[in-house]
Amino acid sequence: MGSGTSTQHHFAFQNAEKAFKAAALIQRWYRRYTARLEMRRHCTWRIFQSIEYAGQQDQVKLHDFFSYLVDHFTPSSNHERDFLDRMFTEDRFPQDSEMEKFGDYESIEVPDNYTGPRLSFPLLPDHATALVEAFRLKQQLHARYVLNLLHETRKHLIQLPNINRVSTCYSEEITVCGDLHGQLDDLIFIFHKNGLPSPERAYVFNGDFVDRGKDSVEILMVLFAFMLVYPKEFHLNRGNHEDHLVNLRYGFTKEVMHKYKTHGKKILKILKDVFCWLPLATLVDEKVLILHGGVSDMTDLELLAKLDRHKIVSTMRHKTRKENGKQVKKEEANQKSSAGRPTPWFLPQSRSLPASPLRLGSLQAHRAGRSSSIPCGAPRDAKELARQVRRSVDLELDRCRQQAGFPVSWGKEEASPCTPEADSGAEEPLEPTQEEWRQVVDILWSDPMAQEGCKANTVRGGGCYFGPNVTERLLQKYNLQFLIRSHECKPEGYEFCHSRKVLTIFSASNYYEVGSNRGAYVKLGPALTPYIVQYQANKVTHMLTMRQRISRVEESALRALREKLFAHSSDLLGEFKKHDADKTGLITFSDWAEAVESVLHLGLPWRMLRPQLVNSPTDNTLEYKSWLEDLAKEQLNRENIQSSLLETLYRNRSNLETIFRIIDSDHSGFISLDEFRHTWKLFSSHMNINITDDCICDLARSIDFNKDGHIDINEFLEAFRLVEQSCSEGNASDCPQTTNTNDNGCSKPGTH
Repeated sequence: MGSGTSTQHHFAFQNAEKAFKAAALIQRWYRRYTARLEMRRHCTWRIFQSIEYAGQQDQVKLHDFFSYLVDHFTPSSNHERDFLDRMFTEDRFPQDSEMEKFGDYESIEVPDNYTGPRLSFPLLPDHATALVEAFRLKQQLHARYVLNLLHETRKHLIQLPNINRVSTCYSEEITVCGDLHGQLDDLIFIFHKNGLPSPERAYVFNGDFVDRGKDSVEILMVLFAFMLVYPKEFHLNRGNHEDHLVNLRYGFTKEVMHKYKTHGKKILKILKDVFCWLPLATLVDEKVLILHGGVSDMTDLELLAKLDRHKIVSTMRHKTRKENGKQVKKEEANQKSSAGRPTPWFLPQSRSLPASPLRLGSLQAHRAGRSSSIPCGAPRDAKELARQVRRSVDLELDRCRQQAGFPVSWGKEEASPCTPEADSGAEEPLEPTQEEWRQVVDILWSDPMAQEGCKANTVRGGGCYFGPNVTERLLQKYNLQFLIRSHECKPEGYEFCHSRKVLTIFSASNYYEVGSNRGAYVKLGPALTPYIVQYQANKVTHMLTMRQRISRVEESALRALREKLFAHSSDLLGEFKKHDADKTGLITFSDWAEAVESVLHLGLPWRMLRPQLVNSPTDNTLEYKSWLEDLAKEQLNRENIQSSLLETLYRNRSNLETIFRIIDSDHSGFISLDEFRHTWKLFSSHMNINITDDCICDLARSIDFNKDGHIDINEFLEAFRLVEQSCSEGNASDCPQTTNTNDNGCSKPGTH
């Protein structure tokens, strides 16, 4: 009996030992498997992000180029000056009366067969809820209601300060959402999961509502509707994509004109002004600062609170036109004359107020009202001081009338003798100073970094990178606990950095591709402890395994990267030849990786990506011409165009479409003869080409292939393709102007 028991124990011990070894092997295999998946996911993420930021650099360079042309071109007539004003409208600021004209919705009739949502003002909660349901069912809001809603939104935004103040005392919690980028499914999912806005459920949406996605108009309408219904519980911050110049490239302008062909111009015009009036930041319980991008070592919340935010029409360029020299000198003189004179605490600091008379950190600010600004700064002169006092009183009276149910005569405001516009000696409002413009650029475009310090954000082309010490300094200066920002897509929808003092929230799930990332929002209660909720708005992702999701996203990223490589085939060939001194047609993989990075400047781990991008029969060398030919065949399967021409179109299409929309200053979808002539004069003056109006007209007619008197986007791209074709088939001397233009460097469009 004893011997049998001993044998059983021996076998049991052996089985347990085998089980432990098997478990260890399985665990080791699983860890290795998940590590490889994570490495693939991380590499895929870097591809998407590098390509996205490279496009933003092209956007900045392209507008810098046009800005240079505009700033150094002297208009020969009022007609040319008006064209430049339309191209870059920072030259003047629209008055309320002008916005009334563009927002003229009453003359637009709604047909009897219209089955979409209808709005009546003042809006009620049911109106906003019905709007969400209508958009979920793919219904479109009529242009009359769009313009009416934008008109009411603008009137509300004008009353708000630059920095909103909200409190958890008035609601159970405050929900902060990040970028939506035209993805309506994410917004609907947030409302479904977290609940619709209400007095007990406050929201802050942190910018970048538009562009990239296909439902930007619908998202704006929903957000603006809820803001009007719950003005104390629903708040919006401006993002870097709430900018009409950025919208030219990333799809929102095109979406508006596609959905509202007849009234699209009016909608874009008033939207441009509405974007300028969006608040710049939100302060929760005076402890948590919410802004879109980030901060810099120069960020000054007091200056941000007092500047005239509606004058920052676009963060893409700061106006430096020569005719403003007198204005700049006058501004400097006014600043010197007012130096050392503190502003009385009871005065508003800009047209975007009235401001609260209470200081930052005051508990009474929450009890007096949930929206106020941080008072600081100095008035420009005594006359303006008096005007500001009168304006503050008028705005307060109008607000009281509105709360009491009496109509507010906004249209008469500009004609009032109390306003600066009606003053007999009043001139155009002063431009924002370089410092003011830079402050806004920094909070809308900046990103955090792990290293200490602050440096230019060369990856995006705007804003800065700020380190933990910059964050800590700002938090201590203004007695804050932490920052909430958006602006960056994160795999999990959120990310803490700087010792959990900076929280990034991104609410557009599946941003790059289905399964690429989660969306997230954060809830803040009275304790201000962030509670983060993650989600996937697309149901398809729930049916895929982790490996399937990563493989799907990886395939999409590699396809985008191959297109990028193909678009630079000629440059790559030249770089490969530099590494092939003996002209063997072969280069090593290390030389291949070095050459690719020197051309694309994407900062990717090319050696790690090489197996997915290069199929070579040899172990250490690549026949680079065959590789480039295979790359071209992959793209030529989709387009029946000569390889070199297709390469040029791939490289320049985004820039060409943006150039087309810049020239099409009235957003008609066509370039008129006048628009073409004035733009050509810009180029010819820059390149010192003497050309007559008759020659320009002949050139325009040659591009107008269907002879309808306008140039559409397809004709514009086709003309570019034909010019490239003729230049590639002829001698270099046949195309001297094209060669000279491209050789001048990075300031020319199409060379990035």
